Amino acid sequence: MRKIIVGSFVSMDGVMQAPGGPTEDPTKGFKFGGWVTPYFDQEFGEEVDWLFSETFDLLLGRKTYEIFAAHWPYAEGSPNDGIAKLFKTIKKYVVSGSGEVDTSWAGSVLLGDIAEVKRLRQEDGPNLLTQGSTELVQALLANDLVDAMTIFTVPVVLGGGKKLFADGSAPHSYKLTRTRISSTGIMIGHYERDGEIKIGDTALDNPSAAEAARQERMKREG
Repeated sequence: MRKIIVGSFVSMDGVMQAPGGPTEDPTKGFKFGGWVTPYFDQEFGEEVDWLFSETFDLLLGRKTYEIFAAHWPYAEGSPNDGIAKLFKTIKKYVVSGSGEVDTSWAGSVLLGDIAEVKRLRQEDGPNLLTQGSTELVQALLANDLVDAMTIFTVPVVLGGGKKLFADGSAPHSYKLTRTRISSTGIMIGHYERDGEIKIGDTALDNPSAAEAARQERMKREG
């Protein structure tokens, strides 16, 4: 069985929209496209390389796939030549319910829905790595399909935009397996799935009258 690994750049308030440039995704009036780029540094590059160091296939939503397909096939000879060549050789799975996507980028495979992703995950093969793909990642989380996450948290608050997490994710604990802070303040965390949510209780053994009244009020307020 393959693992699904979510790779994501997020702001401190959880936004992941258009990290690389103003034209990536300006939908819904998003004005801060390119917010990650000023924070690129050596550590950032090394951690991206680490994320791409093991054999993988890409798993992308339609919009991110179209961004990649319009950029990476034409980026050989650029400063990111290594990534361009890597993406050229691997499979790119794109999930699109409408099927309205041009899959002419060599090695591209169209998946119609999450059910097809589930079947793909059960097969033998390289791990499946996401990049961007907000709606797809939220669907993966809701369907309990995420095995690991690498999250680059950038020290900026954007105030709005498409977010990594939405209500409805399957509850799970994750274990932090490795972390690093870059020279520009990016916090990079690598997480692996670690079972069910663990719960504790800090309440007094004998709640005060004020606490009992507060609990009754909470029940009434629902």
